[in-house]
Amino acid sequence: MARLLVVEDDPFVRSALIRQLTEASHTVRSVGTALEALREVAQVGFDLVILDLGLPDLDGAQVLKMLRGITDVPVIVATARDDEAEIIRLLTDGADDYLVKPFSVAHLTARMAAVLRRAGRGGAPGEAVPSGALRVGGLSVDPLRRLAELDGGALDLTRREFDLLAYLAGRPGVVVPRKELLAEVWQQSYGEDQTIDVHLSWLRRKLGETAARPRYLHTVRGVGVKLEPPEGPPPSAPPEAPLEQA
Repeated sequence: MARLLVVEDDPFVRSALIRQLTEASHTVRSVGTALEALREVAQVGFDLVILDLGLPDLDGAQVLKMLRGITDVPVIVATARDDEAEIIRLLTDGADDYLVKPFSVAHLTARMAAVLRRAGRGGAPGEAVPSGALRVGGLSVDPLRRLAELDGGALDLTRREFDLLAYLAGRPGVVVPRKELLAEVWQQSYGEDQTIDVHLSWLRRKLGETAARPRYLHTVRGVGVKLEPPEGPPPSAPPEAPLEQA
């Protein structure tokens, strides 16, 4: 099972989470402040962090940004805030998922399992492990080692960028609907289109292309996104472009 860090300042919520997650055979450590959380993550290897936003010393959104500066450990944000714009900001800043309080431990456990599967840190026994690199033109994506290369050079991708690229690379030439990307990459049944647009825009820059001059990533307006081999040589130093809408 997983090694978890619960960052929650409410002692009643924290003790309930510890008890029920421990009963589910997870190894659980807990802290009640942002500074303790940063110290724990820097010193201990965790599989997943459950992060409350209402901490007494720092806002959890700030903590998330700090965590992303030192580790790529998956983070599920647990929050009483249900403002959609803020949730989008949290996902953009590196949260792997979020839950709005109150939530059941069964719901949390299901979200944890999905995040751990995507991160390659806790697949179910007997679950098939992807092997071999996916190749699309000069692009190579290795889901097992979580490595991506373009024309022989390594791509520096965030976890979500890699997950998005790997999902599309596994379906070359296929237009993948936005709802499917939200469900399979973000593990959400609904969400804001801008969440996908932001990550597509970042991914385009790292692939050396723009929405106006696509090479690998092609959007079909109102439908979705597809990844396919480019037809010509790479352009020279393309300018950055605004977020696109598929």
